[in-house]
Amino acid sequence: MENTLAHRKVFNLAIPMLLSSISVPLFGLVDTAILGHLDTPDYLAAVAVGASVVSFLLWAFGFLRMGTTSLAARAYGAGHNTQLKQLFGQSSVLALGIGLLIVLLSPLLVPLAVALMQSDQQLGELSQEYIRIRLLAAPAVLLSYAIIGWFIGLQNTRVPLYMAVAANAVNIIGDVVFVLYWDMGSRGAALASLLGDFTNLALGLYFVFQQLKRFSDSPFNLRVLTQLAPYRELLQVNRHLFVRTLVLLGSLSFFTAQGAAQGPLILAANAILLQLVHLSSYALDGFAHATEALVGKAVGQKSPELFKEACLSTAFWSLIVAVFIVLLFHIGQSSLITLFSDDPMLQQQVIHYYPWVLALPLVSATCYFLDGVFIGTAYTFDMQITMILSSFVVFLPTWWLTQDLGNHGLWLSFCAFNGARGIFLAMMFCYRQRSDWGLVN
Repeated sequence: MENTLAHRKVFNLAIPMLLSSISVPLFGLVDTAILGHLDTPDYLAAVAVGASVVSFLLWAFGFLRMGTTSLAARAYGAGHNTQLKQLFGQSSVLALGIGLLIVLLSPLLVPLAVALMQSDQQLGELSQEYIRIRLLAAPAVLLSYAIIGWFIGLQNTRVPLYMAVAANAVNIIGDVVFVLYWDMGSRGAALASLLGDFTNLALGLYFVFQQLKRFSDSPFNLRVLTQLAPYRELLQVNRHLFVRTLVLLGSLSFFTAQGAAQGPLILAANAILLQLVHLSSYALDGFAHATEALVGKAVGQKSPELFKEACLSTAFWSLIVAVFIVLLFHIGQSSLITLFSDDPMLQQQVIHYYPWVLALPLVSATCYFLDGVFIGTAYTFDMQITMILSSFVVFLPTWWLTQDLGNHGLWLSFCAFNGARGIFLAMMFCYRQRSDWGLVN
């Protein structure tokens, strides 16, 4: 009976987040599918480079989501509504400040970032245009991160689902109008995503105000938003997550850059394959988010029983979902490839490297689940260390040793990177388990 209740808790949180997370890469999936059917692969390659840079510049501050979830879940478990209100205010101030700074610095950041991606001149110009448009939404995107993290911590995963569905609906409509009907290429794809980002924020703010009304009886002092001391815990958690995320995104950007160095055809093929990888990653993230919320609540309640229950249930379902994704990708291989492009040469390249897409969900399932555990417990320093080791001790050396294998070597190193993340995190999990994660007084 207890196991049934545990699985039900996980599903109540995970399924909305799984659907929400899957909808996130639809921004890239729709862009990739539509651009892949245009006369030239240049637009698709430009979006691949541009999306990689935008992801690096924006998701580098993904700690605004993860750190907010960690602290919100703990405050929720302890029943501290005033602390929850304070946390949302602090996260919002940080998000807007960083977002505005990105917009102001974008004229300097964009050319440098594209140059590092080793694109040719024409591709570089298209990529820069795409990035400049997307970065106009930086404050909206970062504030949305904080909103999503706050609601996950509150054990409410329906709101992120509503936000993502609305944003992607706007993005899809924009892609059809701007790219297909108005023939705006990669510029149209950027504008569609921009509209989706602002839709995401608008709906998120509506739900925030509705939630704050329920906390109206809890006092809140605006001075906590203007003093440094109240930000200390949030900044402490976010500092480690920031470094960890920078290393992760640096590894992903390196992967894209090495694909670009092999020519536009390989770059375009990798762009399609990475969209499928992102889709599987976001699906696994749905259960990782459930882990964050349940584990954080266990920490707030000082409950080892709830902690163990959350870990066992989410680990089990993460593995089941990984196997299901592999089967789905295997069965639907031909349909997925045709969806993304009708260029025979590009399709052949995608088929050639497709087995790596089938391997990655199984290789990566452990690291996604354990990310949720460490975020929920706020042991973010462990995440920082394991990510650095996975990138610099495993990923880069493996790539260096397998360069003769070309793009296969690149994908092999990427698989090794994700596998190493899971192994190193599992080692840290066993170490922390010896001290009961500080849950026992």
